[in-house]
Amino acid sequence: MTGTICGRFETRREAELAVEHLVQDHGVERSAITVRAAVAENSAGTEAAGADVESGHPGVEKHGDPKLAGMIEVRVACGAADRGLVALVLRETGGEVA
Repeated sequence: MTGTICGRFETRREAELAVEHLVQDHGVERSAITVRAAVAENSAGTEAAGADVESGHPGVEKHGDPKLAGMIEVRVACGAADRGLVALVLRETGGEVA
């Protein structure tokens, strides 16, 4: 039986890290993962991190501000046998699992 595990993250970086670990380290199909703002507005989380903080290029200033309107939600469709592992990965990467 397939269910869904949901993790909420304060930063876009944490959410992206969770997806990366699930797909690359644990073989979860990318198509089984949905990433979206947890609120009605578009959002990059509640805290700036990673690319939201720096431009990534030496000597280049960052332009604009991230849309910090709410948490980022990562939803993973998985079977009963994988629920514990998925929840663990979401928590280890900074998510609050519902």
